[in-house]
Amino acid sequence: MDLNGVVPLFLKKDKPIYVFSSHFHEDHFNSAIFEWRKLHDKITYILSKDIYKHRRATKEDADVWLAKGGVWSDGTLSVWALGSTDSGVSWIVETEGRRIFHAGDLNNWYARFLPEAVPGETIYSEEFDEEIDPIAHEKQYLGELKDIRKITDSFDVVMFPIDGRIGNGYTLGGRQFIERFKVGLFVPMHFVASGFESSWRMKEFTDEKDIPFWEISKEGETIPISD
Repeated sequence: MDLNGVVPLFLKKDKPIYVFSSHFHEDHFNSAIFEWRKLHDKITYILSKDIYKHRRATKEDADVWLAKGGVWSDGTLSVWALGSTDSGVSWIVETEGRRIFHAGDLNNWYARFLPEAVPGETIYSEEFDEEIDPIAHEKQYLGELKDIRKITDSFDVVMFPIDGRIGNGYTLGGRQFIERFKVGLFVPMHFVASGFESSWRMKEFTDEKDIPFWEISKEGETIPISD
């Protein structure tokens, strides 16, 4: 895991490390993370309970297991587990006066079906091989955003899926998010399969709101975050 050598650099530092995973999907969780314990003695694993439910890890593997509504703090870090429109949770993390949001798989995933959707009716998706209700799904997504706003309406850093595989409207979920929250830096994620540049489409909308956007161009890239 981590072929780009980013994690080993942190494992060499004499500082506490916190490892999060929002749900059991393989693009968000890999049990190889537990090997890091052999290289660092101040590491804390904070995982979504669905990872344990789907038997991807044992109870002893993580220090903290959280489901939606869960809260945890150790004095250095404060964590809230919020909802998702797929599996697991999204995260709010506060530390050193900064507030970070990681969406996990929270998004308006069926945005491209909305133009043809009829309230109360489903649409068959060949891609997902199931009947979906894009209007109900969007309502769920916006409801999750309301729950997040009950805790805070501003973040220093937001990590959010901008996944071109969704098709038309793949930035809609991100746009709806920045319409409802003050954001210091927007970091796209979940875009590798559709290409790095596909995520840059979101920059047009963050620019309109004077929100800095990280145009990630390669794996292992890092960026300093200033005050």
